Amino acid sequence: MAAMDPDAVAKAFVEHYYSTFDTNRAGLASLYQDASMLSFEGQKFQGTQNITAKLTSLPFQQCQHHITTVDCQPSGPAGGMLVFVSGNLQLSGEQHALKFSQMFHLMPTPQGSFYVFNDIFRLNYA
Repeated sequence: MAAMDPDAVAKAFVEHYYSTFDTNRAGLASLYQDASMLSFEGQKFQGTQNITAKLTSLPFQQCQHHITTVDCQPSGPAGGMLVFVSGNLQLSGEQHALKFSQMFHLMPTPQGSFYVFNDIFRLNYA
């Protein structure tokens, strides 16, 4: 079995995550599991249902993520991966984009893909 390229996996995950977030937020549910945890601006949510409820209840309908950087590192013997993202978040009707950072801890699934075990999101205020 060929070793995976962590940078390629991270890039593909990030593209999938943010395009799904921007077009069909409820579709993110499949990326989380019951043990998953989201910290969103300091609030913690555990499990697919609670995380999806939080993401779909955010007070804006449309947004667009513009990714500036993606850094990744292999994490632990189980084949996990840390992915750190920074970029701009443009909300519809808003003139100025918001800067954000987000960290994902991805864990492999038996099917050969990844799910989000930890997810930390923060807006970066200047």
